[in-house]
Amino acid sequence: MKRLKISHLLNNKDFIYALSLFAFIGFICISFYELSKAEVTVVQEDESTTVRTHANTVEDVLNELAIEVGEHDELSHELSDLVNRDMKIEHTIANQVIVSIDGNEQTYYTTSDTVEEFLAEQDIELTENDQLSLAANTEIDDNLVIGIDKAFQVVINDAGEEQQVWTTGGSVQELLAEYDIELDELDRVEPEQTASISKSTDIEITRVEKVTDVVEEEQDFSLVKRNDSSLEKGKEEVVSEGEPGLIEKHYEVVLENGEEVSRELVKEEVKKESKEKVVAIGTKENQPKTTTTASADTSSNSNGTATETVSRGDNEEEGETLYMKATAYNWDCPSCDGRGKTSTGYDLKANPNGVIAVDPSVIPLGTKVWVEGYGYAVARDTGGNIKGNKIDLHMPTKQKAESYGMKTVQVRIVE
Repeated sequence: MKRLKISHLLNNKDFIYALSLFAFIGFICISFYELSKAEVTVVQEDESTTVRTHANTVEDVLNELAIEVGEHDELSHELSDLVNRDMKIEHTIANQVIVSIDGNEQTYYTTSDTVEEFLAEQDIELTENDQLSLAANTEIDDNLVIGIDKAFQVVINDAGEEQQVWTTGGSVQELLAEYDIELDELDRVEPEQTASISKSTDIEITRVEKVTDVVEEEQDFSLVKRNDSSLEKGKEEVVSEGEPGLIEKHYEVVLENGEEVSRELVKEEVKKESKEKVVAIGTKENQPKTTTTASADTSSNSNGTATETVSRGDNEEEGETLYMKATAYNWDCPSCDGRGKTSTGYDLKANPNGVIAVDPSVIPLGTKVWVEGYGYAVARDTGGNIKGNKIDLHMPTKQKAESYGMKTVQVRIVE
């Protein structure tokens, strides 16, 4: 029965017409619905997605595509903007960037493409002397770390010449190398080269050098007086003129920034020996005394010294007076052995006073003498430069020895 009804309907022209009309209207509605959709392109991370949608707002479109917009992300439209045909929505995801300035870290979020753009975006200014850990054209990635060392000025005083230089820190040695400042072996620098530099650091360089200063000093000649019985008493006659000698002294001089701070005598050389001046002293008596028997006999020994023997009655006294060139020394001298012993084994450290060095052919060792300006002494030492009419007086300190210089003194043989 049902089949007859369906067959009857299919054979009914009105029914077929109505069914066709309904189908056509449905097609038109569907087509109109599809044609009414807006075409929207969403660009994210350089990838484009195009959709046809009936969404009303930009937020609806992003929700359809399951795209979340972060707080720091960049969006080309407001979320509430209405959708229109051929709309292009650009979504840029913000990257996290950590900036460390002189060790102090701060976190940023940015959509900039490069480090240079990011610094401009955040108003982070760099001077030409600041140090950036990355190249300016480095692309921004998520969790990128940018290190910045800010430059500061320090003063370098190099032997009195000051200059201000820029640095971002490091050691003193690294800064000097950066500015091509070289140090010689003896030079000093404060603070030390391994010290770290800060904003309060001032660098002092002391230039130290050792030089040899050669000084020529004239050596006084000695005066020798000899009794002469052929001259009348009271008269003097020059037998031979004296000539000064020449000593070359070598000093080690320490200079700091060009100024002398110390001087030490390291060597002496006799370039020319002095020649003594000999003066004859008249002893001839015009009228011999009758009340006493007196005779004078004057002779000179082989060393050019005078010995006068005077007879008074039956007693005879022998005295010898010499005029000699005197210098001074101390046991702790550069050329001494440092043990404080004389050539005869006498301990100068324990007994520093009353000792002279002599030429034994002029004054025998062990002789007691009196020296003008020095006092009584005993000949207990010799020396390589002590020849002829020369003596060397031992002083208790190096300072006294160095300040004595060279003098012509009277020496009287006591015993």
